[in-house]
Amino acid sequence: MFRKLRNKFLLLNMVTISVMLLIAFACIYAIMYQNTSRGIDQELHREMELARKAAGNDGPKSGPGGPRSFDMEDKTGGKPAFGRSDSFSIVTDAEGTVQSVISRLELTDELSGGLAAAALSGGKAQGKFTLNDSRWAYALQPMPGGGYTISYLDITAQMGFLTNLVYAFLLVAALMLVIIFFISRYFADRSIEPVQEAFDKQKQFIADASHELKTPLTVINTNVDVLLAHPEDTIRHQSRWITYIKSESERMAKLTNDLLYLAQIDQAGTEVLAVPFEASEAVEQVVLTMEAVIFERDIRLSYEIEPGLTARGSIEQFKQVVMILLDNALKYTHPRGAVGITLKKRHQHMVLKVTNTGDPIPPEHLERIFDRFYRTDASRARSQGGYGLGLAIAKTIVDKHKGSIYAKNGKEQEVAFYVELPLSS
Repeated sequence: MFRKLRNKFLLLNMVTISVMLLIAFACIYAIMYQNTSRGIDQELHREMELARKAAGNDGPKSGPGGPRSFDMEDKTGGKPAFGRSDSFSIVTDAEGTVQSVISRLELTDELSGGLAAAALSGGKAQGKFTLNDSRWAYALQPMPGGGYTISYLDITAQMGFLTNLVYAFLLVAALMLVIIFFISRYFADRSIEPVQEAFDKQKQFIADASHELKTPLTVINTNVDVLLAHPEDTIRHQSRWITYIKSESERMAKLTNDLLYLAQIDQAGTEVLAVPFEASEAVEQVVLTMEAVIFERDIRLSYEIEPGLTARGSIEQFKQVVMILLDNALKYTHPRGAVGITLKKRHQHMVLKVTNTGDPIPPEHLERIFDRFYRTDASRARSQGGYGLGLAIAKTIVDKHKGSIYAKNGKEQEVAFYVELPLSS
C-alpha cells in the first residue's frame, strides 16, 4: 500500500515538474524566437534600404548579356553598401526575370534565378524558404517602374541556433528529470516512513490491545461457566470464582481508562493549557502520598528537591508523570532496595530523576520501553498488574509539555528515569 502511495506521489511529482519545465522552455523559446525574428526583420529592412539606394530606385535595368551586378561603391560614397556577406538583393522585372544583382557575393545566374522564383512564388511581401540546405529570409517590394526589389538574408545560423536550443533543452530536461526522479524518490521514501511507522504502530497497538482484552475476557468467561455449572451453590461456595471475575473486571476497567486517557491526550491539535505551576511542591506532594506504600514494602526512600522550581503546563498531568515513574520504580525494585527522587535546575530546564535498585534494562529495550504495551518481561509485568501503558502515558504527557523523557542504566544495579521540562520564565 505504501509503495503504491509512493509511486503515485512520484508520478504526480514528475508530471508536475515535466509540465513546469515544458512551460518554462516554451516561454524561453518564444522569447528567443521573437528576438531572432525581430533581428531578421531589422536586417532585411536595412538591406532593402541599401538596395534601393544602390539601384537608384530607377527600375530594373538590364545590361548586355543578362543580369548585371551593381558596383557596391557607386551609390555610397566609396563605402560598401552591404555590411553583411550573407545578404544581397535582386532586382527583377514584372515577369520575375532577374535584371540585376546587388551583392558582395558572386551568385550564379541559376542561383539568383532560383532565389527570385522562390520569393515570388510565395506571394508574400516577406517570408522564409529553404534552398540547397540553407534557410533564407526575404523581403519583397514592388518598384515604381515595374518589377521587384527582393532583399535576401541567410538565416541558417539563426535557425540552427533555435534548433540547437530545442536539442539542448531536451538533453538538459532528460538529465534533470533523471536527477529529480532519484531526489524525489529519496524524499518520497523519507516522507512515507513516518506514515508507515505510524500505521505499523497503530496496527501493533490494536493487536496488543485486543490481546490484553482477550485475556481477562477469557478468564471472566471461564469463571462464569464454572458458576453456571453449579447453579444450586450459594455465593459463599462460589466466592473464589466471583473474586476472579471481579479482579479481571477491575483490570479491564483500568486498561480501558488508560486507553481512553491516551486517546484524549494524544489527539492531534490538542494542546496543554500552559499555566505556571510549582513543580517542586507537586513532587513533594506525590512523594508524601507514596511514602506509606514505600515504607510498607520495606524500601528505602531518599529524595532531594530544589525548592522554587516552576514549570508551565498542567500540574495534575505532571503529578501523574511523577506517580507513574515512582510506581514503576517500586514495581521493579528488589526487596529491601532503594528508590531515589531528585529535582534540580539545569540551565533553563528542570530535571526530574527517579532511580531504583534492581535489574538493569537491556540496552536494546531502553528506546522502546516508552512504546505502548511494550514490556521487557511480559509474564513478570502481568503478575505485577502492568499493561505497558504507564510509561507510554508519561511520554505522551512530557511531549505535550515540550520536554523529554529517557532512561539510563546506572552503576551498581541502578536504573534511572529522567524527565526534562523547560522552566517557566
